[in-house]
Amino acid sequence: MAGLSRTLASSSLVLTSLVLFSISFCEARDILVGGKTDSWKIPSSQSDSLNQWAEKTRFQVGDSLVWKYDATRDSVLQVTKEAYLSCNTSSPVAEYRDGNTKVKLNKSGPFYFISGTKGSCEKGQKLIVVVMSSRRRYTGISPAPAPMEFDGPAVAPTSSAASFKASLVLALGGLLAWVLF
Repeated sequence: MAGLSRTLASSSLVLTSLVLFSISFCEARDILVGGKTDSWKIPSSQSDSLNQWAEKTRFQVGDSLVWKYDATRDSVLQVTKEAYLSCNTSSPVAEYRDGNTKVKLNKSGPFYFISGTKGSCEKGQKLIVVVMSSRRRYTGISPAPAPMEFDGPAVAPTSSAASFKASLVLALGGLLAWVLF
C-alpha cells in the first residue's frame, strides 16, 4: 500500500510539474514575421502571402512581431484599416526603418502593416495580424462539458455510492497531506 501511495504522489508531482511547465509556454513570445528572415517582401503568389501565414498563427496580447529586412530598401508601416486597404503610406500610425523591427502587440484585435516602399503594398507586401483576447488564452485545460439533459426521474444515490465518494475524498485528502508534509 505504501508503494501505491508513493507512486500516486510521484504521479501527482509529475502532473503538477507538467502543468506549470506548459503554463510557462503561454507567456509572451517574439514571433518572426512569416517564420523566416526574408519574409518581408512582395509575395510571389497569393499562397506566399504573409496573410496566409498569419491566419495559421495564434497571436496573444504581449507577443511581439519581429521583421528582418534590408533597411536601405524597405520599411514597415503600421497603419489603420483604411490605409491598409488603400495602401496609403502618407500617415502611418508608426514607421519602422531599422531593418530589425520589433512591434509589441499590446491589445487584442487587428493590427495592420504595409511596406513603406512605393508600389510594394499594391503588389501584396502587407500583413494583417489578429491578436486574440487575453481571456481566450489557451491554458492547456479544457472546460468541463455541458451536463446532459435528462427528462427522467431523478435517481437518489445509493449508500455504496455515497460511501465510495467519502472514501475517495478521504484518500485524496490523505494523499495531498502526505505529499505536502
